[in-house]
Amino acid sequence: MPGWIAAISDYCSQVPPFPSHSRPPAGFWTEAAIPGASRPDSPAVIGGYLQRLPLAAVASGLVDHAEVWSFAGRDGESDRDRGLRDGTPDPDSPALIRRVFRADGPAPYSSAEAVEFVRTVGAPDILCVWGIGVDAALLEACAGSLKIYNSIDAPALRIPDDLAMRFDLFLTGADWQSREIESRVPGARTLVLPIGPAFASGETFFPTGADKDRDVVYVACAQPYKRHDILFDAMARRPGTRGLLVVGYGHQADEFRDRSAREGLDLEIVGPPGVPHDEVNRQINRARVGVVCGVDDGAPAILTEYQLAGLPVLANARLTCGLQFVTPETGAIAHEGADFAQTLDMLLRDYGRYDPRPVALSRWGWQPSMAVLTDVLTEIRHARTMR
Repeated sequence: MPGWIAAISDYCSQVPPFPSHSRPPAGFWTEAAIPGASRPDSPAVIGGYLQRLPLAAVASGLVDHAEVWSFAGRDGESDRDRGLRDGTPDPDSPALIRRVFRADGPAPYSSAEAVEFVRTVGAPDILCVWGIGVDAALLEACAGSLKIYNSIDAPALRIPDDLAMRFDLFLTGADWQSREIESRVPGARTLVLPIGPAFASGETFFPTGADKDRDVVYVACAQPYKRHDILFDAMARRPGTRGLLVVGYGHQADEFRDRSAREGLDLEIVGPPGVPHDEVNRQINRARVGVVCGVDDGAPAILTEYQLAGLPVLANARLTCGLQFVTPETGAIAHEGADFAQTLDMLLRDYGRYDPRPVALSRWGWQPSMAVLTDVLTEIRHARTMR
């Protein structure tokens, strides 16, 4: 019988968390929205990497209720992600419940509130933990849950090995990550199925038919590991290239503007601050080719988001996670320097022959990925009952 799923983000509003001096009043969690409340039968799987897997679990029938949890680093409603700690539907996805729990210490996050909530309303049937993780007390409170971990980053594990041993399944971004986890965690079960690109949402990213007034787009935070310098170099090697950066956050945006002006590059920068998903899709559709320039990155979701919008993707050949999403039908890979600029030139010349959206939907959309995940979880659940 379908149950419910909770995905724990590693976002905390204040890092490190401040000491807490308050607790919810007695009975608070019994008045919270209880899992199993009425939700749309077939919710649209819309949003970023954090929302898509839990929504896909509902849409596929694996569960009938989905939540995303995050943490507050200090007391006070203003610090509680719009005050949603009581279980308010996500304004963009009513089928998804948001909760914000008070963190009691640095990552892996401990949270007496989260443990109290689980003890009051029960543990989710499936618990997903992303990134830098949660402490043993919360994992123990969810002992009966099927527990899934994904680092969302280039390091295969961002939690201590003793915590990792409590998980039933590790989603990874590359075979090498799987091998590393299996060597560190005896008996670990891994699956190369990164939650960003492997749960692509055709409802969020799609062709709009907009005029292509930009040659190349890069959607990435303005931080050094995204290696924007590779795009700058390619544009300099290919005079007249019209570039577009879409930047949700990061400290280098002004540096990029200064460099493009200094080098006379035709580069438009959108953001920061954050850019909503519908605006990201609109901006992507202005370009002919999407690029991923980073090396130490954890299978960026934008790899398949470009493809869903109809753009072939050019990725750095040294990208540590996610190159399996770049095929002859969906784009190309190249080494930085002259090779990157020449491959960009080839993709722009041959842009019209690419139709990556059907490939992305059939191979890496949320439907085929959720089918694979469901089969594996069924096997794990069956193995548990046989013990």
